[in-house]
Amino acid sequence: MTPFESESGDGGVALAERAARRAIDDADVQPDSIDSVHVANMAAEAFEARTGIQNALCGALGIEGAVADRVENTSASGASAVLRGVDAIRTGRADRVLVVGVEIMSRSDRDDTTEIISRLVHDREYAQGVTLPSFAGLAADRYLDVYDADPDALAAVAVKNHRNALYNPFAQFQKRITREEARTSPPVAEPLRLYDCCPTSDGAAALVLDANEGPVRVAGIAGATGTHAVAERSDPLEIASVADAGARAMTAAGVDHDEIDVACIHDAFTILELLELEELGFVDRGTAWRATLDGQTDLDGDLPVNPGGGLKARGHPLGATGISQLVELVWQLRGDVPGDRDPVANAEVGLALNVAGFGNNAICTIVEGA
Repeated sequence: MTPFESESGDGGVALAERAARRAIDDADVQPDSIDSVHVANMAAEAFEARTGIQNALCGALGIEGAVADRVENTSASGASAVLRGVDAIRTGRADRVLVVGVEIMSRSDRDDTTEIISRLVHDREYAQGVTLPSFAGLAADRYLDVYDADPDALAAVAVKNHRNALYNPFAQFQKRITREEARTSPPVAEPLRLYDCCPTSDGAAALVLDANEGPVRVAGIAGATGTHAVAERSDPLEIASVADAGARAMTAAGVDHDEIDVACIHDAFTILELLELEELGFVDRGTAWRATLDGQTDLDGDLPVNPGGGLKARGHPLGATGISQLVELVWQLRGDVPGDRDPVANAEVGLALNVAGFGNNAICTIVEGA
């Protein structure tokens, strides 16, 4: 990875190259041995007036003769590029694949950035002025009401993820916060406040996938679409894409919930961490808030969630996020977590969940240590 930052000062190709070279060096391979390159990026045209980012990256790395493309699936672009890379190996088209995710969000004016991200929702909902924070606020309000949940659970998610990022040198925010600070931060979409929402970020992350066995293997990966228009869902608290992708990935990997030792899930808003834990089947519906307050998702809990800080504190450069989740899991399973922090004890199996929009698409990946 590169450090995730509010403003990097570099362009997307430069950051992508930096992350790619680190991954190539870590894998101890040569660029000319790579058969396929997949670059995850959501909006380089809008954010930095850039097209053909995959070709520019190959040129910077000196990779010639490889298949190269760009993968765009909004905020799930990263994991979608990994899925494409895995498929390239499984079909025999490639033996070694480089997957890179990158997004530069600081080059765009804040109002323009808001407009770009607002376009992730259904056209009819966009026409009514509904945004992703709006959906998150409405979902949080309904969740608290339907399940008589303690609002403190939302703050607890933010506090936990900031605490996990505190000594992560790649995290955008290395700052401890309290529940009181989270509860009283400026409102964004009631009941959600500033500390309930992920930031805009610059950053890149990369992986080398290889047909040969390595220290960590992809045991299962699957995607699923959901109802695009949130208003058309039978229950606004259900995210079918997450449930389907999670079930398919775990079936493909041949693992059960109790075999997952650590998870990186898509906490673009604190309420999403609760909803996704339930959709993935780790806890019963309407109980994730209790599990969070009880410490079950802490680093020493039953299922450590977002040990690197999650989108909330590590940052959320859209195209890079899904890959950064897997980078964190590789570190955890190899036991070589960077920074002044310890890996999750005895972690052998990890789960990553990358979500597009407010759940209209999701990719779930299961990785296992060798």
